Formats: sequence, structure tokens, C-alpha cells
Amino acid sequence: MPRRTATMLASTLMLIALLCAGVLIPVPYAEMSPGPTVNTLGDHGGEPVLQISGRKTYTTSGHLNMTTVRVTSADYRMNLVEAVYGWLAHDNKVVPHDTLYPDGKTEEQSTQENAEEFSQSQESAKVAALKELDIPVTSWVIVSTVVKGSPAEGRLHAGDVIKAVDGTAVKEPGDVAKLVTKHKAGEKVVFRIVPAKDQAAAEKANKAATRTQDVTITTATSDDSGEKRAIVGISAGTDHTFPFTIDIKLADVGGPSAGLMFALGIYDKLTPGSLTGGRFVAGTGTIDDTGKVGPIGGIEMKTVGARSQGAQYFLTPAENCAAAAKDTPSGLRLVKVNTIDDALAALKDIRGGDTADLPKCTK
Repeated sequence: MPRRTATMLASTLMLIALLCAGVLIPVPYAEMSPGPTVNTLGDHGGEPVLQISGRKTYTTSGHLNMTTVRVTSADYRMNLVEAVYGWLAHDNKVVPHDTLYPDGKTEEQSTQENAEEFSQSQESAKVAALKELDIPVTSWVIVSTVVKGSPAEGRLHAGDVIKAVDGTAVKEPGDVAKLVTKHKAGEKVVFRIVPAKDQAAAEKANKAATRTQDVTITTATSDDSGEKRAIVGISAGTDHTFPFTIDIKLADVGGPSAGLMFALGIYDKLTPGSLTGGRFVAGTGTIDDTGKVGPIGGIEMKTVGARSQGAQYFLTPAENCAAAAKDTPSGLRLVKVNTIDDALAALKDIRGGDTADLPKCTK
């Protein structure tokens, strides 16, 4: 066999071997890419995304699109070829697997966590929108989760309403931790609660729950961040009663990042006219009950996804601005927001065509 032919054959075989190895060898990475966007003012899956009953609503126009990111599943292992392709692809991002799924989190655990965050984001969006409209919302502090194996396990339950700790009334979730950490580990804390089942029955009957009970728990020690403090093993949250029904119909979406856009969509449907003036506005950001907008992950993919669907403006959490501004898609204008008030002010300028002074995102 001529030397040149032998060399070419050997090179070809080596290339084939490398390609096979690249396909067969798993690497500890995951991939993020632009996901679909959904107009909160429109329909999805054949029904309106926002459904409001018991209160007058108004016809609106334009787009207030929430944005999403696609990620590889927790149990999927990319191979070397896929990872290299992802690194080279402009619109995708390859990250360490543990970044998306820390501590060996399973697909089931991740899905459950995302569903819980999505549900909470809907509640906060409703509260923020209604507060902005001066519509009263009844709120109370609840037990959100109970840590397995903690002092509270079997004593407190998710959904229990926390009325007081050691006789001091609780008004905000943060009050619970403040009152518990006044103790030393091993000391007893008394929770006055309305049991979850009693609260649920009262809500169903449209009445206020009246039966309370005291639960005494002995604190344990937490050494998070090297700081020892007393804990009981719960996280506190907020539940609400709304004066009319607001349903958000959107399946197969998780996480808290749609909160801002849901709040704006609700506000738009409850007020005359159109917030956008018929323009295509997309955005992202968590929102809390006070209307504060928080940062999210995957901002680069969300701006790409929004622009690919036709968005002209993108409402961007202030803390995500620097990352978003590094590679903004052509034709998309980033608008920095810290609160729902900022977003409403920006939308007023957008629909009025007065966009010269819109808050900008800078690198």
C-alpha cells in the first residue's frame, strides 16, 4: 500500500475513533437554550392565560410576553460532541451540570421545586397587581415547608397559619425567624397556629378560622455559614385571600421568573386601555408581594427568545442588566426595572412613543 494511502487511511480511522469517543464519552455539563415565549394577554393551549371572574375586565391589545429557557434534564448526560457544539452555538450556553442541578438533585425534585416556585410567583403577581390598584388583599403567614428530621416535623405542617410566636403576633414571614433566633438551642418556642385543615375548611366556607392551638417545640442548632443559631426546621411564607378569582392557565412552565409579566398582565386586564399601546413588549423577573422585581437565570437566552418572536422592548431586572447588555439581540431594546412601578412608568412612555429617556441597561 502506498505510504500516502496508508497515511490517509490511518488519519481517517483516527478521526472516526475520535468522533466515536466524543459521542460515547459523557461530560458533566448541561445546556441552556432559548425557550418559547407566551403572551400573558393572549391565549395558550386554546384558552386565555389570565382568567378573571367576579370583577370587570377590559379588552386590551399588544403583547406582554413572559419568556422561558430550555434546559437539558437532570438525568441526561451530554457527550463531548454535544458540549462542543453547544459552546460554539451563539444562542446556547453550556454550564456545569451542578449549576442547574446542585447536590445531585433529581429530575423529579427539580420539577417539584420549579412547580412550587411557579405557583408562588403567581400568588405574588396577583398580590402585587392588586396592591398597585389599591384593591384590598387579605394575607397571613403560614408554614411553607417543614424540614424532615427537624424538631418541627410532626408538630407543624405545611399550610398551618402562624398567628404568634411566644405570644408575639406575627405579621410577616421574617418575623418567625427573628422570634425563634432570640432563643438558644435547646430552649422551647411556643407557636400559636390555626391548623391547615381548619384554615382550608374556613376558606371553603368563606369564613374566618377561629380555632387556634399552641404548639411547643424545642429548638435545635444550625451552624449555617459558621453561625450557630436556634432553629425549629420550618420555612415561613404568605398565603392570601383575593376579593375575586384570578386564574393563570399555563402548563409545563416552572420557576419564579414570570412573576413580573403576570402582574403586568393582570393589571392590564383590570384597567381601561392598553398598557403597551399595541406594541410587543417581553420581559422577565421575579416579583414579591410589595412589587419588587428580582433577578432570574438565563437572561441571555430569554432576550434571544423574545426577539425571535418579534419583541421590540424587554423589561429587564436591574440585577440582570449587565449580563443582558453584553450581547443584546439586534432590534431589541432593554429597559431596566426595579419594581412594578418602574415597569408601569416605562410602559406609559412606550405606548406614548416617548422612549428617549427609558431606563437603559449598561454593561
